[in-house]
Amino acid sequence: MLSTITAVRAMTMLFLALCAAASGGGVSHAQERNDIFAPATMAALADGVAIPLMEEHSVPSGAVMIVRNDEVILSKGYGKQNIERDIPVDPETTLFRPGSISKLFTWVSVMQLVETGRLDLDRDVNAYLKNFQIKDTYPGQPVTMRHIMTHSAGFETGGMGYLIINDRSRALPMDQAMVRYEPKRVNPPGVQVAYSNYATALAGHIVATISGMSFEEYVQKNIFDVLGMKNSTFVEPVPTSMAGNLAIGYRHEGLAFEPQPFEVISSFAPAGSASATLADMILFARAIKAGGALDGKRILRSDTVKQMLSRHFSQDDRLNGMTLGFLETAQNGVRLVGHGGNTNLFHSQLAIDLANDIIIFATFTGPDGAIVTEALVSTIYDVAFPREIGKPAAPADFHMRSERYAGTYVSWRSNFSNIEKLTQLLGGISVEATDRNTLLVAGDTEFVEIGKNLFRETHGDQRIAFQEDGNGDISGLYVESLPYTSYFKASLLADGTNHIPLLVLCTAVFIFVLLRQLFQRSAFKSLIGARKRAERAALLAASLHLVAILGMVLVMVLLADSLSYAIPLAFKIWLLFPILASLATIYLLVANVRLWLSQEKGAGLLQRLRNSFVAICALYMVFFYAYWNILGFQYYA
Repeated sequence: MLSTITAVRAMTMLFLALCAAASGGGVSHAQERNDIFAPATMAALADGVAIPLMEEHSVPSGAVMIVRNDEVILSKGYGKQNIERDIPVDPETTLFRPGSISKLFTWVSVMQLVETGRLDLDRDVNAYLKNFQIKDTYPGQPVTMRHIMTHSAGFETGGMGYLIINDRSRALPMDQAMVRYEPKRVNPPGVQVAYSNYATALAGHIVATISGMSFEEYVQKNIFDVLGMKNSTFVEPVPTSMAGNLAIGYRHEGLAFEPQPFEVISSFAPAGSASATLADMILFARAIKAGGALDGKRILRSDTVKQMLSRHFSQDDRLNGMTLGFLETAQNGVRLVGHGGNTNLFHSQLAIDLANDIIIFATFTGPDGAIVTEALVSTIYDVAFPREIGKPAAPADFHMRSERYAGTYVSWRSNFSNIEKLTQLLGGISVEATDRNTLLVAGDTEFVEIGKNLFRETHGDQRIAFQEDGNGDISGLYVESLPYTSYFKASLLADGTNHIPLLVLCTAVFIFVLLRQLFQRSAFKSLIGARKRAERAALLAASLHLVAILGMVLVMVLLADSLSYAIPLAFKIWLLFPILASLATIYLLVANVRLWLSQEKGAGLLQRLRNSFVAICALYMVFFYAYWNILGFQYYA
């Protein structure tokens, strides 16, 4: 990643120097920005960022379009939409998968129904559901559409094996998927922000229920057809007339790009199943920027769009947050509204700058395509709107309260009720107090206190804010650049970093058991009675726990990509071993009790203590499996 950052910074500084040299002493900042947004200049900037990063990260294709003052100043494709057929990317005709940017069409659909009075943002969504009801986890605190649109409904997240699939035959009708995959509600609505694909799909299902047509048909008729988006669809797979223009998702394997199956999201279509050209996505963005209409064709009233694009939820009023569906972010102090979109193979960014009349849509493919899209947007704003801010001074007395912020913070956009909870094991943000009166966040970025529970990056404008509970203790963290999720301060038990040393210790103990019995086989053969049973039990438990631990590591490393599409057989086989290891632990405990009670000659204190320590490690592992939902088959089939 260091080379990526270095390349972006180098390009930024080069363009700043060129612009400064070209502008002369008497040219205004506005004129400088006009020069930067000249088509040739912007094309060179995009090339300078995209091409090296695509090569470095094996990104097969992508495209970017930039509009300023309703004029397209850049429309450029990179790589091939189909490598085998040698078809280059064309932003006008190549269909990409914008992923979660699809949600913006869902939110517009919702607001169209609000305009006609058929949907109330603040009414219990159960009033609109016919065949099922969202569970009443918090009586008197129902989920509303406003909660859903601000991602504050309180649902846990999930998706392993069913959100994005590569076999169309496994897709469920949306109403069935909403029942089968309903997640737990882990927070009362309106309390914490936690991005939810399920909630978005639920909103789209409500649109379909109220309108009496499928969600795909509704968007086609009320948005795509109105705006003239002729190369856009929510249908999966895409209609035959569009299939020849669809960009293929590739993975770089060995020395070649290997085509991957079409990613199917139709069970959760409103959350991300769109396929569209960049030219069409720009039409939609222009309509939003212009107050809901494009070339006299209107999809929303201007007051509705204004309502949508204003902030409706934030964990801290001093920081950016959520509008009604759009993410509110900032680049160099410039407010942007838009959305990101990521499938496994497609990565996109839509940024709408209302103040400067700019729209940027960038999309790049492959597992690392997001590196290019993010670098493009940030570099454009580094060049066009450079911002020098002074380094904040650290309060001299901060050391007196710094430790209250220290800890590990875990995203509320997590799973708590099934095996996907395991992703929390290594997924927290660490916060440490330093001897420089600062906080070190995520191990590499320092933040300085600039207000009560408010901090700013020492060498940038990134801000974070901490939450307090009713007792005044620090309970959570909110990162301004991640407005779609907040973080809770993990307890000692919930902090995955506390489990890693114990896992290493247990692994070492189990290996020791195997090695000891391997190199002392003759001595073990002579054992009898309770002593022999205890040693056999230790060997059995240690072996099974080692297989379970090794399997967990291999699953997290080797099966991570395939788990997003389906539950492979190897994963199911691995889950047998925590069960077998737990049963072996019970046998070990019984054998140890008998050993302690035994009066057999030679059953010394050392053997009893050694086997008891092995049993303690085995017991911890059983607790570990149960706590992280590994014990049993806790996933959606």
